[in-house]
Amino acid sequence: MKRLKQLMVGLVTAMTLITGGFSTLGTTVTAHAASTNSTTVNLQAKAGIAVDAKTGQILYDKNSDQSLPVASMTKLLSVYLVLDAIHDGKLKWDQKITVNKATAKVAQNTNLSNVPLRAGHSYTVKSLYQASLIYSANGAIEALGTAVAGSPHAFVTKMRAEAKTLGMTNAKIYNACGLTNKQVGKLGYSNVKGSTENEWSAADQAKLAVALVNKYPEVLKTTSIKKMWFEKGTSDATKMENWNWMLKGLSASYSKLHVDGLKTGTSDAAGANFTGTANNNGNRIITVVLHAAHKSDTDPARFKQTQKMMSYVYNNFKTVTYKAGSQITGSKTVKTHDAKQLTAKTALASGIKLWIRDDQVASNVHSTTQLKSKLTTKQALEAPVAKNTQIGTANISLKGDQLGFLGNTKTTKVPLKVTQSVEKANIFVRAWRAIVALF
Repeated sequence: MKRLKQLMVGLVTAMTLITGGFSTLGTTVTAHAASTNSTTVNLQAKAGIAVDAKTGQILYDKNSDQSLPVASMTKLLSVYLVLDAIHDGKLKWDQKITVNKATAKVAQNTNLSNVPLRAGHSYTVKSLYQASLIYSANGAIEALGTAVAGSPHAFVTKMRAEAKTLGMTNAKIYNACGLTNKQVGKLGYSNVKGSTENEWSAADQAKLAVALVNKYPEVLKTTSIKKMWFEKGTSDATKMENWNWMLKGLSASYSKLHVDGLKTGTSDAAGANFTGTANNNGNRIITVVLHAAHKSDTDPARFKQTQKMMSYVYNNFKTVTYKAGSQITGSKTVKTHDAKQLTAKTALASGIKLWIRDDQVASNVHSTTQLKSKLTTKQALEAPVAKNTQIGTANISLKGDQLGFLGNTKTTKVPLKVTQSVEKANIFVRAWRAIVALF
């Protein structure tokens, strides 16, 4: 018997390696080929986090709630608001923005990352947007912020409000670009110390990146550009080379990781930071490294630490995909009230992908049901309800998972529907049930 069991285990393992996974009852489990099998991450940075780009499921965590300076990674929040304005029709890509003196002074500082904007000159929204993301141009994003809100301080107010909406609980924001209050000059605050700069946590940055990539995935088309000219053919022509050296073909790229964004950030107080994203076989993750080493302008430490986290995730997890219509243990049926049948079958109204460590199994996925209050009586589904009606959510969790999801929650919510009509019982049946309940 023992020998037979060993043979069966070997057969299942071989089949898994050949197929890359298996499918059962609407659930697909995909294994990831591993170049190394490191089960730990010796992250040499003050803080870091790795999450699924769709659900915010946390896959690695180190001090992710510690608030720290984030430098130019700030620009992702500013870009989020710029894209909001573009999608709302308040800005257009070909719209010209005239740069004021205070913004031009920041942009002309060659000690900072910049394209040379001139006071009184006009530049398209698209060119400033590209300069902000590719070259981390500080003056460019400040010009965009002023165009969105009317003034630098009004834009900061919008940033603070949006950060709160996104659940960035540790955010302290003073400008659109991530420089110190002194470095932005008249764009800053007279009642704030010159050394003050934007700060929030790695978890906050992950929430921002998840929201940005999901709401505006087109941002990756720009963050993946390796080189581009600003104002080509003019005396201000600037060759912009992306600071993200993990892009394919650049000095810190790694062939097994398909990195296409997002943003670096560097300052004396912040050290070297990087918010990265990679998409391997349709499984996109987001990583954040805060305060890695920065011994020189050519120090690749933040990218090496990012590679550690990304490789750890892809080498030590498998993904389990539940398609719309699948059932989850714990949410397969719901109790009914005054219906012909005492229970009704349910299923997921939309699909979800979960990551499971290699030492876990798909059966660890569990759910509890949360019904819409307006559809319930005595905590049961009130008849009648039409087939395929969304009746609430399946709150899905993973047994043995200590990290959970962004937002300090152990569950993720997926819409839940009934897969059958829930018809109301006739008056005689309801009366009989009421009598039986008395005894």
